[in-house]
This record gives sequence, structure tokens and C-alpha cells, in this order.
Amino acid sequence: MRQLHGLFGRIIFMFLPYCAAIPAGGAASAQQVLTPGIALDIAMSNSPEIRRSRLGLEQSMELLNAARASLKSRFSLSLTPFYLRQDREFNDLFSLWFTRETRQISGRFMIEQPIKLTDGTLSFTNQFSWRDYRSGYQDQGSKTYNNNFFVSFTQPLLTYNRTKLEFRELELDLECSSLNYAVQVLVIEQRVMQSFFDAYQKKMSLDIAIEELRNQEEGCRIMKNKVEAGIEKMEELYQAEYNLSTSKSRVQNRRVELENTFDSFKQLLGLSLFEEIAVDADVSFREIDVDLPMAISHGIKHRMEIRRREIGIEEARNELIRTGARNEFRGDLNVSYGSIGTDEKFTDIYDEPVRNRELRISFEMPLWDWGEKRSRIRASEARIKSAELSKEEEHNNIIIEIRRAYRSLWNRISQIEIARQSVRNAELTYDINLERYRNGDLSSILLNDYQRQLSEARQGLIGELIGYKLDLLDLKVKSMWDFEGNRSVVPCMETDS
Repeated sequence: MRQLHGLFGRIIFMFLPYCAAIPAGGAASAQQVLTPGIALDIAMSNSPEIRRSRLGLEQSMELLNAARASLKSRFSLSLTPFYLRQDREFNDLFSLWFTRETRQISGRFMIEQPIKLTDGTLSFTNQFSWRDYRSGYQDQGSKTYNNNFFVSFTQPLLTYNRTKLEFRELELDLECSSLNYAVQVLVIEQRVMQSFFDAYQKKMSLDIAIEELRNQEEGCRIMKNKVEAGIEKMEELYQAEYNLSTSKSRVQNRRVELENTFDSFKQLLGLSLFEEIAVDADVSFREIDVDLPMAISHGIKHRMEIRRREIGIEEARNELIRTGARNEFRGDLNVSYGSIGTDEKFTDIYDEPVRNRELRISFEMPLWDWGEKRSRIRASEARIKSAELSKEEEHNNIIIEIRRAYRSLWNRISQIEIARQSVRNAELTYDINLERYRNGDLSSILLNDYQRQLSEARQGLIGELIGYKLDLLDLKVKSMWDFEGNRSVVPCMETDS
């Protein structure tokens, strides 16, 4: 019997689909060999989900950068190069109408500095103007230069710091976008690996079907020789030919399944459906030591779902602060100090300056809101408690998920050993019965049963080996620790400060 070489080692599959399109010019495109790492890199570059998450992360980062820039000094300049106003006005004292005309040129330069610590604003303002005023009443008129420079400070009182709160919310939004991106990366990795090994398993099923077909061809040849020699009856040859036709059909079905799987795999990776691909996988078994308590503690500490729940709690508390400020008792402090100079000559503006001062403290006192504020606060407090319960529930879910992944991995090791023994027994059983078949002591129907048993045992072993790889990946995703590489897989989500 021909053995299926390299069943548990490294297998390279190069298969030209029957329905693959040939590019213009008649030459087929070069085949791309995909390993799990290469497939994952392609998916990370082409996946629409990853690209959308990356754009969301970029948007949150730019919004935070804009908020940081808004805390720096802002310079502004406004100019009115020409202003003309002409109208008529009635003088009640003298009961007469007169015409007045105003021409003006003005400009204002301002520096504003927000203060994040207090939520106040410090401003430096300089206003300069030239004014030409003409009045028809007793032919009055004047031309003057005016310059007003003052420093002002505004400060909210008895309320929360809105600047700090908005800034913190933008930081949380950026962190949440980073977490979403990191989660999406892990989800894509899991999907790609599952699809990759599904394609690999389909290829192995095709290889096993081809090996089975070769065995059936050999059995059919043996039976044909026996019938021609008059040793066996004709119905045994018919049965052998039937078994051979069934094997050919199975090979063709496996080819079609593989082609369909490759189409779905290429779509997931974002590759052209007409591109030829090959898969290269190592499914050799190597038992990995797994520390369950460490996996649980690391998963609880670094799982992004926990941090997202914490962010949800903090956002709910921020909303409580904002709700508590509805219909609040608050005040405002405004302080201004400067000097004004006015003269008909530009050089004499500050010969007799006038000091201008302003100090204003105002309060806003709501009297009655019919319980609106109290009800909104209670609703916000309920939201906080709900978020805290969700975090506790997520904590327990993570422990359960890691335990299940560990048990599945542990059980898979036992199943692999059982599957290996099944393959050894099936191979020995088939070899023995093939010899009986050659000697005429076994029918084609029974030999076909042993052949099918051998194929199923081999497919079962391949499935268990692939399942072990996927179980390791599942445990890595759930615990954020790569036990195969003995390293943490917590993503770095640092941003520019």
C-alpha cells in the first residue's frame, strides 16, 4: 500500500483550480504561497473592518490633538478698513431734523489663553480706531484717534470644570477607539486562522481521497487479474469498479469543496478571486504547557472588555456630573483692567490716558424645577450601578471563557493521542486485509469498508491537529497570553502626549 507521506509534517499544497481564469495573453499568473503569518498580514492590510477601525482611531486621535491645541494661546486679528454711516436724526429739544455722518477705520488684536486648571480665560486685547464724525446740527464735527488696551479674566464659580471634563472625555474616546481597534485585530486573526486551517483541512481531505483512489485502483487491478485468471467471480470485479467510481466521485467533490473554500478565503483576505494561491501549514503536534491560574489573572488584567467596562463607568460618572449641573446655582467672575487714549493727533493719544476698570460677580439661582434635577440624578446613578454590574459580569465571563478554552485544549491533547492510535490501527488493519484481498480471502465490499475506515481515521487526526492549533489561538485571544511563544499579546495603545 502506498503510504501518505508527510501526514503529520509540513505540507505544501499547490493546486490549480479547474475554473481559475487565465489572464490575457494566455499565461497564468504566478501562484502565491500563503502561510498563516502571510495570510494574517494580508488581511490586516486589506480587511475593511480593520481599515474602518483604523480610521476611527485616527479620528479620535485628531480630535484629542485639536483639544490639546485649543488649550494653547489663540491669536486673532479683526479689521474694519472702511466704515461709513449716514442718517438723519430728530432733536426733541430744538424740534428739528439734522444729518449726521460717521466714517471709521478700526482694528482689534486679541490674545486669549484658556486655563485648564480653573476653566477660566485670560485675555489681552488692543482696539485701535480712527473716527471722523460730522453732524448737520450747528455744523459740529470731530476727527479722533482712539486706542484701548486692557487685560481681562473670566472665571466660572461654584460649578464643575467643563474644560477638564471635555478633555477627559476625548481621552476616553481615544482609548476606546484604540481598544476597538485592538479587539478587531484579534477578531480578524481568529477568523483568518479558522478560514486558513479550514482550507488546509479541505486540502488534506483531497489528498486522502486521492490516496484512497490509488488504493481502489490497485484493488481493482488485482481483482481484474483474478477474474481474468478465473479465480474470482465477475460480480467481485463489478463491486471493485463500483468502489473505484465512488472514489473518483469523492475526489471530484473534494476538489469542488476546496475551490469554494479558497474563494471564501480570498474574499476574507481581500485578494482577487482570480489569483492562484497555495497554502503551507505546519500542524505537527507539540504539547504546550499552560498555566491556568496565570492565564486567568493575565486575562482579567489585560482583557480589553474589562477596560471598556471601566470606561463605561467613568463616562456614566461624567454624565452624573453634567446632570448635577442642570439648573445649578453658579456664579461668574469678570475682571478687566486697562487704559484708553483719545486725541485728534495720533502721537498724542496717551498724553492724558484714562484708566478703565471692571469687576463683576454675578450669580444664577434657580428657584424651583419641579424635581427634574433630582430625577435626572437618580437616572444617572442607576446608569453607574448598571455599568458596575456589567463590569462584574464581564469579569466572571472572562474566567468562564478561559476555563472553557483550557478544558478544550486539555481534551484535545487526549483526542490527538486517541486519533493517532486509531490511524495506526486502521493502517495495520488495512494492510492485513489488503493481503487477504490479494489472496482471495476478502471481498471488495469489506476491503472498501476498511479503506473508508482508514480515510476517516486520517481525516479525524488532521482535524484534531488543526483543532489544537485553533484551541491554542482561542486561549491566546481569551487570556491575552501566547503560551506557544511564552509572551504577552497585549497591544500597545500609547498615543502622543
